[in-house]
Amino acid sequence: MRFFTLPLEKSLDTRYTVHIMCGRYTLSTPMEALEQRFHATLPREVLTPTYNAAPSQALPVICNTHSQEITMSAWGFVPEWADGRADVKPLINARAETIATKPTFRQAFRSKRCLVLTDGFYEWKRAGKSKVPHRIALKSGEPFAFAGIWSTVHDPSGRPYTTFAILTTEANELVAQIHNRMPVILHARDEATWLNQRCTPDEAQALLVSFPADLLTLYEVSPRVNSPVYNTPDVLHPVSHVP
Repeated sequence: MRFFTLPLEKSLDTRYTVHIMCGRYTLSTPMEALEQRFHATLPREVLTPTYNAAPSQALPVICNTHSQEITMSAWGFVPEWADGRADVKPLINARAETIATKPTFRQAFRSKRCLVLTDGFYEWKRAGKSKVPHRIALKSGEPFAFAGIWSTVHDPSGRPYTTFAILTTEANELVAQIHNRMPVILHARDEATWLNQRCTPDEAQALLVSFPADLLTLYEVSPRVNSPVYNTPDVLHPVSHVP
């Protein structure tokens, strides 16, 4: 089966709600390193680094039906029962606590799980009337994967494309400094289990926990990242505060 993706604008689509975790992330790791890390290939496209991935964009995932292939999928999950319905908005996140029971997500959780490839994510800390952006990544600097779910739906011309959402859970003690939620980061040892089509819902649910805080780093970044149009390497750099 070949996956198709809907052509998407690089600007943030206002149909997508991004006021909850996780609403932006990064994937600047070179393609060769990604393929080596995840033992999968992106056979038909060239991957462009993204320093400010936003909802509606086509981004790389590994679906459980093709675990050795990286595919481009639209960030904004549409359940397959809602295919073609204009009244159903794409959802960028799904809460781990209700993923197994919520009608919107439960079928995908059972049979259509994916890895969302990344090397960091952004979150905003409220400071008075403003919000200050921060980036969270592995201390090792290596790429990793969020737990995700996916679906196949159709564009107005009838062409199939895939969509995905990122699962979220309670923040660990590091991320809790700026937000009460965080994306589910899978340990590398658990990725194959998450993708295994014979993995039971209970086994999959057990993986949806907060990632250890001592393996992560968190730092403030430029407010330029507030705009999804701003997608250049400098947004990854820490902001230094000079007294």
